[in-house]
Parts: sequence; structure tokens; C-alpha cells
Amino acid sequence: MNTTDPRPFGTAGLSRRRLLATGAAAVTTAAATGIAIPTSAAAEPGRGPAAPHRPRPAHHLPSRPDTVAWGYMDAALPPVLRVAPGDIVTIDTLSHQGMINGADPVTFFGRYGIGRGGVLKDAVDVYAAKQPEPGMSVHVLTGPVYVEGARPGDVLEVRVLDSRARVPYGVNKTGAGSGVLPDLLTGDSTKVIPLDLKRRLAAVTKDVHVPIDCFQGIMCTAPAPGLGKVSSRPPGPFGGNMDLRDLTAGCTLYLPVFNDGALFSTGDGHTAQGDGEVDGTAIETSLTSTFQFFLHKSVHAPWPMAESRTHYISMGIDTDLDTALALSLQQAVDFLRSHRGMSAADAYTLCSVAVDFEIAEAVNYTKVVHGKIPKSVFRDVPRYWAD
Repeated sequence: MNTTDPRPFGTAGLSRRRLLATGAAAVTTAAATGIAIPTSAAAEPGRGPAAPHRPRPAHHLPSRPDTVAWGYMDAALPPVLRVAPGDIVTIDTLSHQGMINGADPVTFFGRYGIGRGGVLKDAVDVYAAKQPEPGMSVHVLTGPVYVEGARPGDVLEVRVLDSRARVPYGVNKTGAGSGVLPDLLTGDSTKVIPLDLKRRLAAVTKDVHVPIDCFQGIMCTAPAPGLGKVSSRPPGPFGGNMDLRDLTAGCTLYLPVFNDGALFSTGDGHTAQGDGEVDGTAIETSLTSTFQFFLHKSVHAPWPMAESRTHYISMGIDTDLDTALALSLQQAVDFLRSHRGMSAADAYTLCSVAVDFEIAEAVNYTKVVHGKIPKSVFRDVPRYWAD
């Protein structure tokens, strides 16, 4: 592993000369082992000329009864799609809201003035064909996607190319016993919130409108096989229900791999959420998201990590908020030492004076704390793929 490359997983020990020497068969590997794929022939300082752009195969994965799991992840689930590293995959997902509210989706949304034609057929069909797994959770997850060549000990790089709402409404559901203040309310509060997809605004009330920025609350590899079925509610080392609102289009998620093929699944779409998701839900909406997958081989990565145009993002996940913060801080320090060449003291100082540690979510048994390391503080930063 290259310990001086500021990209989160470097070049996985492969030199540019070695990659070029392997010929055309190495194109996918070359793309997979770095975070930035240059989009022009301009040379990047210190990195040689950019590789020519090569279009990748595209796939579409619908959210149908035979392509979704309801409420859990499991390494034993058979893949519903196989792709190669570098392939682009558009995935339809379904919000569980409208499917867990004591009525079928048409009846539930009809109570809020949404006719049958405004309800996704996928939701109607999945509701009729399946039920949430007993003892698990509520999220409807599309997948798993098998990424050729992925092995335990690798890292799956997930680039979010696009994410869009499938319907012009979303649901926020809370009530007695929900969220960070479980005693605040005495009854149920369910809001079906209109979305102005053209203006990208959600009408929380008549006079309060919040910006729409879509992201999947759950993106994960399959948990280790020995764990069996794992509830989709608490996030973990495999990712899952992290509810990290930074993971919108143009961002990247790095997930540890525990099974051959990685077995990626996604769902729990959101159109708006504040850090913390404090009442228990965001604006929950069925989304269509487009991803591109790459692999980093044999990388020590005990926790997920993320990246945006402006930040490297560490993560810590634990039932205890203090421990989650410590894990996120440790990951940030380790990253700064291994990829930016900083001493432990300098990394600790930088984290204290320039890194924001924020609560991604605090309502799913385990808490997620993410540390946002600004790229602007470094003299040289490699070109990011979305720039």
C-alpha cells in the first residue's frame, strides 16, 4: 500500500509502470486502484499523463419482489446482478414508508390525497409479494450486486454518480417513543411531504421549505457470513444504515468487503435530512441512484470511509456516542499519518483545529460520528473524479 498517496486507499501497491505493462487487461484494475479517474488528457502534477476515457458497461437493477430483501442483510442472499469493476449501475429503491403503516401503499397514500397512479407499482407489487423479515427491521433493500474480483479484505469504492426521487412526495414518521426525545410526543406524527422536484424544495409546512438533496440512507456490503441475517437498522463495519447526508451525487463511499463479490445493497432513500436524524426518520422517499464500483485490493479498513469534492470523511460507529467519536477521530488520525505523512501529534492538532466531527445519525441503536477533513488545508490534493 502506498503510504504517501493522499487518496484514501492509494494505489493498493500497484505502480503505474506495472499497470501499463499489463496491457489492456489492466484497464479496469488501474481505474479500480485509485480514487480519481482523469477525464481529460491533461497531465496531473507528479502523476504522468491522464489515461484516456473509456466508457463502461451500464446496468439497470429494478426494485422488484425478486430483487429486494425486506429488513435485513445476509451474505447467503444470492446476487441479483453481477458487474465488473468500473461498470455503472442504476438501482431503483423503495421507501418502506407506505408499506409499514398498517395499510397497503395505495390505501395509505390515498389518505393523503395521492391517487393510485401516483403510487409506485414496485411498492404495490413488493407489498403484495413479501413481508418484513420477522425480528429484523423495515428497510427495503435492492440487491445484492456481485462485483467480480472482490474478495474479503478488499475495499469496495462506491461512486455516487446521481440520485433522484422517483415520486414527488416523501414521508417523515415519528411519535411517542421515537428518536432522541422519545417522551416529547404522546401520539403518532406522520407527515406526507410534497416535493417540488423542479425547484428542489420540500414543503415541511406551508411556510417552511427545505432544500432537496437526495441520498441513500443505506449502502452496504454484506456482513461477514458467520453473522447470518443482520437487521438493516443498526449500521456496522459493512456500512448499512449510516444515514450520512453527505453521500449525495458526486460523493464516494469506501466499504470493507467481507464476502466474495462484496454483495452491495442499497435503500432507505432520503430527499432531506439534518445531521442526527433526531426524530427517527428523514424525508423518506423512493430513489433511483446511479453508482460506479471499483476495487482496492488487500487494504486494512476496519470501518467505512467517505470522500467528497471538499473533504475526506472518517467514520466511527458504536452504541456509545463517545466511543463512536473516538473511533472516527482515530480513523482520521490514521488517515493523516498514512496518507498525508503527518506525525501523530500534528494529525491530532489538525483534527482539533480544522476537522468537524458531527453526528450523522443517533437513532438506530448504534451512533455514527463522521469527521470532515477539509482538503483545502493541504498544499497538494489529487484531482477528484467528480471535479
